Amino acid sequence: MLIEAPELSSYPHIRHAFFTRLGGVSEGDYAALNGGLGSQDAPERVAENRARMCAQLDLPADRLVSLYQIHSAEVVTVTAPFPSAERPRADAMVTRVKGLALGIATADCGPILFADPAGGVVGAAHAGWKGALTGVIEATVRAMEALGAQRHRIVAVLGPTISQPSYEVGPDFIARFRGEAPGIDRFLGPATRPDHAQFDLPGFILARLDQAEIREATALNLCTYADAERFYSYRRATHRGEPNYGRLISAIALAS
Repeated sequence: MLIEAPELSSYPHIRHAFFTRLGGVSEGDYAALNGGLGSQDAPERVAENRARMCAQLDLPADRLVSLYQIHSAEVVTVTAPFPSAERPRADAMVTRVKGLALGIATADCGPILFADPAGGVVGAAHAGWKGALTGVIEATVRAMEALGAQRHRIVAVLGPTISQPSYEVGPDFIARFRGEAPGIDRFLGPATRPDHAQFDLPGFILARLDQAEIREATALNLCTYADAERFYSYRRATHRGEPNYGRLISAIALAS
């Protein structure tokens, strides 16, 4: 039901999980462990799924917090749980509060979990192409530093994300990236359609993490689009003509 990264699991006071779609109670296109508060899935099923996630993290059911994600570089500092109806409009969270799980929802975009184990600060970010381009990674690191973290101690892990062979982009996308991200062409591979390219989102995110000068950044190297058994994928659902899709949750917490 969940995947752990050895770079984070080696610290006993940090709990984390990249949850798959397996092990939940949702049905149909949402089967089974849909954690998306903004989906059209039955709210009681989403609540049960999220309670199961909390149990896996050894936390009470009300200690998993999520955002109203808007593909931005906005970051919030979390000090206590908040009602799902009052979710901040942002794409990253940081905290130094123990027993509070920061949960990012994705279905192709990159979920990044951050930790400064020595400083007792954790973070989580939703990095789609727009957030990665406009600075969500650097903003998350700065917010962690404001809580006492030091970037040379931070470990970051990128979870399941759509991979380059599954991610075709068009000329408008390419033009914007070339204008705002010098060197982007190394992340653009040949596509079958003219004026299109295959975009390496995980590679771009890892490059941004490297530019942020954190201690260690790595990726699980798992593709959401290619692995329908374990992962939801917005793009795969679109290509198949499916009306709905679930959301994966990636979460990190400091142990109480």
